[in-house]
Amino acid sequence: MSSAIEELISILDLEDLERNLFRGRSPQTGWQRVFGGQVIAQALVAAQRTVEPDRAVHSLHCYFMRPGDPAVPIIYEVDRIRDGGSFTTRRVVAIQHGHAIFSLSASFQIDEPGLEHAIEMPEGIPGPETLLREKDLIAQFFDQLPEHIKRYWLSERPIELRPVSLTHYITREKLPPKQHIWVRATGEIPDDRALQSAVLAYLSDMTLLDTSLFAHGRSVFDPEIQAASLDHAMWFHRPHKLDDWLLYTQDSPNASGARGFTRGSLYATDGTLVASVAQEGLIRLRTKNA
Repeated sequence: MSSAIEELISILDLEDLERNLFRGRSPQTGWQRVFGGQVIAQALVAAQRTVEPDRAVHSLHCYFMRPGDPAVPIIYEVDRIRDGGSFTTRRVVAIQHGHAIFSLSASFQIDEPGLEHAIEMPEGIPGPETLLREKDLIAQFFDQLPEHIKRYWLSERPIELRPVSLTHYITREKLPPKQHIWVRATGEIPDDRALQSAVLAYLSDMTLLDTSLFAHGRSVFDPEIQAASLDHAMWFHRPHKLDDWLLYTQDSPNASGARGFTRGSLYATDGTLVASVAQEGLIRLRTKNA
């Protein structure tokens, strides 16, 4: 198991403080704010700790209210909204410095059979083995990146990304707001459905804001752009062990009011639709006085 995966699993193992109260920490990576996917995943873990083990998460809805401070712990307070015959509902508030920074509502369900269909995975997408590895991407674009991004790319990370197209890295051309990215964990994830769902939630926050900027010839690395996740929703369709690549297909149907909206689908290599995602984020043009 890679040290980055070990660290991710460690930060998802929250400290129990009291009934419905948990504490999480952040890795010290040098970032000025906590990665949104980490807060989503930790809040989901907090909710899972209060739910019967025969019920798995099927959806979550989140709001980001303040940037998280990686230097101090995050307190997660769980409200046990409802325990029904088939469904369980939880609400989680993440707190730092005496203020709510994030909220999550999640619904859990017992496994039961029913009608099934799924939109097929897009055809003709190059496989991950044909694409540039991350170390090759780093070598190709390293000189163009801001210092804090360079430090991030040089560090060992728990999730590997292989974008199908690199056009948006090398041009400010306005592109269709769509992209396909292969993603995978850089080490083995234990065979635990709740943990695998949390890791899937963690990686679901990656690259969505970037997709909403393609139509404008921008990226989240652009110093003229202030970017941040505002809300995030996710639906877990089928369990997946995260033991191979996933194709993350994304499209952004709208940007307005300094916000970009992006949808995503996560497919296993055999074409199984594992999860769907939707996110709206701040994509504000900075003013000279900002």
